[in-house]
Amino acid sequence: MAVTMAEIQHLRKMTGAGMMDCKNALTEANGDFDKAMEIIRKKGQAVAAKREDREASEGCVLAKAENNFAAIVALQCETDFVAKNAEFVALTQQILDAAMEHKPETLDELLAIQLPKGTIADLITDKIGATGEKMELGYYEHISAPYVTAYVHMGNKLATIVGFNKPNVDEQVAKDIAMQIAAMNPISITPEGIPAEVKEKELEIAREKAREAGKPDNLLDRIAEGALQKFYKEVTLLQQEYIKDNKLTVGEFLKQHDKDLEVVDFKRVSLNA
Repeated sequence: MAVTMAEIQHLRKMTGAGMMDCKNALTEANGDFDKAMEIIRKKGQAVAAKREDREASEGCVLAKAENNFAAIVALQCETDFVAKNAEFVALTQQILDAAMEHKPETLDELLAIQLPKGTIADLITDKIGATGEKMELGYYEHISAPYVTAYVHMGNKLATIVGFNKPNVDEQVAKDIAMQIAAMNPISITPEGIPAEVKEKELEIAREKAREAGKPDNLLDRIAEGALQKFYKEVTLLQQEYIKDNKLTVGEFLKQHDKDLEVVDFKRVSLNA
């Protein structure tokens, strides 16, 4: 049957697929929009299967904090051209909005959220069919705390979320901590949060370096412990130098503003490192 331009444009608006794909799907479905959408979705699944071995290293990372909940999502694709496309960014935002509303615990739960035009997984599949690129929801992180904040770095490749132990935190202080995490990439808040195997690996590396430098065996453990303390200053948030004033640690910066203020959790997602 013949399909009209209005019908083609309507299906294109609903799916984001190309004009010819929409025309062909409507023709095959005899004008049934639901069937046409399913045809386009199956095309997206076929494209996804063909491109499974491709690397989706580009993408869009967005974050949001509201009330006591904050989340980060990263929708990944193959090329920077697609990553910067307004429709791709809008899809990422739609996924983030769904995460903020439903507060899923896992990435799989987020993908299964039902929206008016299908699940989030369906929307991604539809976009694959429209662009011909591999896409995947690469990251989903979230935290809950008495006060939360979010930071998205320019370019939408890096975002952080931070939780604090009390409400009504100074907005600028919270933002500064979120930016610190973005810039310096700590792996934990304090040394206690670093896995034991990571600590032991650092000690062993330090012992080996000292041994190669000719240091006596009876000094190796002391040298290794000193190296571990230096490691803590590099990778634990509260012991890092504060990026806006390297005379202060982040912990000292926080105490200057509120002696009882603590960071209780943070997440960082970056497509670059």
